Amino acid sequence: MKIKRFVAADMRQAMREVREEQGPEAVILSTRRLPEGIEVIAAIDYDEALVREAARHGVPLAGADASPVAAAPIAPLPSPVRPPRTSLLPPPLATIPTPAVAANEPPTMHPLMERAVQDTARMRSELGSLREMLEVQLSSLAWNDMDRRQPLRARVLREMTRLGIEADVARQLLVELPEQINAEQARYLPLGMLSRSLAVSGRGLSDGQGITALVGPTGVGKTTTIAKLAARAVLRHGAEQVALISTDHYRIGAAAQLEHYGRLLGVRVYPAYDAESLRKVLELLRGRHTVLIDTAGVAGSDPRLAQQMDILSDAGELRACLVLAANAQSQSLDEAVRAYLPLKPNACILTKLDEAPNLGGALSVLIRHRLPLDYTTDGQRVPEDIAAADARVLVCRAAQSLKGHVPDDSVMAERFGLAVANA
Repeated sequence: MKIKRFVAADMRQAMREVREEQGPEAVILSTRRLPEGIEVIAAIDYDEALVREAARHGVPLAGADASPVAAAPIAPLPSPVRPPRTSLLPPPLATIPTPAVAANEPPTMHPLMERAVQDTARMRSELGSLREMLEVQLSSLAWNDMDRRQPLRARVLREMTRLGIEADVARQLLVELPEQINAEQARYLPLGMLSRSLAVSGRGLSDGQGITALVGPTGVGKTTTIAKLAARAVLRHGAEQVALISTDHYRIGAAAQLEHYGRLLGVRVYPAYDAESLRKVLELLRGRHTVLIDTAGVAGSDPRLAQQMDILSDAGELRACLVLAANAQSQSLDEAVRAYLPLKPNACILTKLDEAPNLGGALSVLIRHRLPLDYTTDGQRVPEDIAAADARVLVCRAAQSLKGHVPDDSVMAERFGLAVANA
């Protein structure tokens, strides 16, 4: 029997190391939470009778290639002896002396109560570690069972993961699969399913008529995107039919940047400080073919977001377009969408495709919230680096960016194991 000690940041990592080094037949002897993480003692070629015999004689067990860890000795049970009746109970509360406490000192806990609190905390920690370990084992078993019974559906989930699609979106798309699929379908269906699930507005670069406000977090490229859209509109309809409005008075130089683009395009830029001034400017610009509003970049936790939403909501009929950066993390993108949902954005623009190593997170957010996509941008050039959204082109680009990367079984079990088990 070979026993080894593993220490990892969490239980999933520890179990992954046990499986990689000792195989699926390894037996977990004990787990313990340490300041540096989780300690797991595992063994292969486990012999329970040998462990008990060695423990009875006080012989330490360790494999030739194991770390110097001894099996915990199992002491033989003593003959039952009935202790005195009074030794089973703590002294009555009335007999416990209460130390005098000064008025400015916090009350101290009785040693018996303090020990009970410590024991409870330790028990909760051990139960948490045990539950985590059981979840890891259950996830692995459920995924392996699915991979064996439904290999083609498992292949689809593996392909979704390779593309960076979030687990909840991948499971949702899996439900839409036909009951019977062949190997060829399992290979190409994920890309087709993603293309069909990705909503596209069909709005072309020359269809910018009306009033459009670009909103979103700071740093996503709203001002540059407005310049690209304005340049396209000027080329098609002339500078006199295009106007720009700046409501970004928080960021230093924001209005100056938009005015610089306006001078290059021959388009006038109008400032608006509140809902009333915005309504007056829009009334003045009635009849213009294209009016683009540049707003301040505001995070979801910023109290100014509600104020900005009120200004746009009170300005009358306009088209709100949420701008998201493709190179942001999936969680940040999701939080941004949820923060701007009260504004009821009509569509989305996905920027910085050239800076995104993985498009799966952005695609997942768009599919999850059913946000139609207007345009995509992939560079700083005005007006070249902007295109009307095309779902097939976007999905193919996502597939090409991760060519050759195949997730292993431990990753798949972590993402889908519990969901498969519950199903």
